Amino acid sequence: MSKPVRYSDTELAEFKEIILKKIADVEEDLQYLQDQLIDINESSLDSRRADWVDDSSMNADKDRLSNMFNRQRQFHEHLKSALLRIGNKTYGVCSVTGKLIDKRRLKAVPHTTKSVEAKNMS
Repeated sequence: MSKPVRYSDTELAEFKEIILKKIADVEEDLQYLQDQLIDINESSLDSRRADWVDDSSMNADKDRLSNMFNRQRQFHEHLKSALLRIGNKTYGVCSVTGKLIDKRRLKAVPHTTKSVEAKNMS
């Protein structure tokens, strides 16, 4: 009987450390973006006499920040899912090929579920 394909507990602990650091960074970014959105919303309430150019610029800033916030929130969820995969020891196994994802790829994109090979197939 063949041994299941997975990273060792030591390797998983190393990946977990990387992911936890990224989660902390993302949470800091999310807080910053949320604060910026609150500031813009408060500014828009304060400026009752803003002309349409200022209003348009403020809306563009709000849209840009909202998009950034949503991307970071999604990244945060992907990182949390990666932690769950570490917990159930399936982290680093390609969801398409069933082979181990290269460590360099996991360090660069720790939330990935596909190897480069599988990514190139799609």
